[in-house]
Amino acid sequence: MAKPKGHKSQHGYSVFTEFSGGLGYKDIAEKMTSDGHKMNLSTARNVLVSALDKVARSVCEAYGVEPSEADLKRIASDPRFQSGIYDILSERKH
Repeated sequence: MAKPKGHKSQHGYSVFTEFSGGLGYKDIAEKMTSDGHKMNLSTARNVLVSALDKVARSVCEAYGVEPSEADLKRIASDPRFQSGIYDILSERKH
């Protein structure tokens, strides 16, 4: 069985296609480019991880934790964190 494509973190791959209606980084880049925003796969990933980094920073601040920049990047890239954010957003939608 082939490994899923995506960023490999300590706890697995970050693959957004695993979420209901999710897109891979390549799909995101192609959609953004077709909508007039030039983007490649690496930029799509960087933009998404940067946004998740801000969410992770806010969560850490709420709990009184002061993580390093490396810790924030690790948290934002962790598929468990991403899955938790997806679950929260999915629940708010319904």
